[in-house]
Amino acid sequence: MNTSLYNISFLNLFWVMIPVALVIVIYIRWTQDRTTLFYALFRMLIQLVLIGYVLTYIFNSNSSYLVILILSVMLVAASMIALRPLQKKSKNLYLYAFISICIGGLFTLVMVVFGVLDLNPWYEPRFLIPLAGMIFANAMNAVSIAAERFESESSRENSYREARATSYKAALIPIINALFAVGLVSLPGMMTGQILSGVDPLIAVRYQMMVMLMILGSAGISVAIYLLLLKKEA
Repeated sequence: MNTSLYNISFLNLFWVMIPVALVIVIYIRWTQDRTTLFYALFRMLIQLVLIGYVLTYIFNSNSSYLVILILSVMLVAASMIALRPLQKKSKNLYLYAFISICIGGLFTLVMVVFGVLDLNPWYEPRFLIPLAGMIFANAMNAVSIAAERFESESSRENSYREARATSYKAALIPIINALFAVGLVSLPGMMTGQILSGVDPLIAVRYQMMVMLMILGSAGISVAIYLLLLKKEA
């Protein structure tokens, strides 16, 4: 396979900015928010360019301490971003988010690294960091949805049990939808990337199964821990 055909230039990326531009126009007209989406796009572009250089350096290194440092930064960032939708934030909530994503994410990551893949060495950055990114990011998103929904339900004076049940169900909706849709509506990113790079589809399928299971596990555990910790605040 001639993979050079699939190299993407920065200039060619402007084509995909056309639908993005439509979204920006709709977002501004409907929400009257002229800054959030631009700021998010700007951060995404800068962060991805920077992480490209950082990952190149990390992949060429052989330091477990550096990998652990990177994972720590990812966990802290995830716990802070998770609470972005909340109207009322506190140190306790940030701590709860960090604890929940840390436990749910690291537990799942350990199962994948030592059980499924049996990496040698375990800190192989080319595998560990991308996998950790997927796990932490999905746990972060699930905790974010749960936190926002719990705050909303609590403001309506619902009981802790009612708010917990509604929040947990809402947090898992995107992941459950993905489980229903995979293979029928969508070919997820990892599977698509592997197939495009020439990997046997049956091997790509097993990797995608691993990804879907680790996302569900990490998100479900992280949200459960976060909501249990919120009982102290109820």
